[in-house]
Amino acid sequence: MPQQARSKARLARVLEAAERLLVDEGVEALTTTRVAAEAKVSIGSLYQYLPDRDAIIDALASGYFSKLEALMEGFVQGAAEQRWEDPVGVLVDAYAGLYRTEHGFRALWFGSGLTERTRAADREHKLRMADGIGRVLLALGVARDDDALGRACHAAVLTADALAQEAFRRSPEGDAELLEEAKVMLRGYLAALEERYGDPRGQ
Repeated sequence: MPQQARSKARLARVLEAAERLLVDEGVEALTTTRVAAEAKVSIGSLYQYLPDRDAIIDALASGYFSKLEALMEGFVQGAAEQRWEDPVGVLVDAYAGLYRTEHGFRALWFGSGLTERTRAADREHKLRMADGIGRVLLALGVARDDDALGRACHAAVLTADALAQEAFRRSPEGDAELLEEAKVMLRGYLAALEERYGDPRGQ
């Protein structure tokens, strides 16, 4: 990745151009030639950081993962202070909102161009998201910090991700009924976790 401010700005401009092409024309448009032309940079400048389509896809995916993880960090910090009555609803609504605004994210995931490197990065991303969910539950005082919590949170993330993707395949705004079913399912799972752990605050 570039270190100098000018190079970082150039790469950001390239990725913005790549995202426009992705949203407007799909993954197939992400050739180095098209992206360089859209970003108004030389092909040589592009090759310094993004030598092929796979590298462009990986870089875009990395940006989307960072946004999702940053959102999760905000929830971790706010969970104990805000004491949500419905943490599942808060989280599902927030991520649905991100799906609605990040058109490139949807275009990339619903297309057929994901690379093996991106798929591997996605698996690591989901583990980090599961860790965030676990920290939210700990902050809310409804879980104990052990291996079982990590497994449960990973299962919840995988379930929520699959349901969210299907909801937004059905509609650009997300199928409201399916998102509500996701909330019902995850609330039930959270209740089961609380029953499994008892009241950690009283331990």
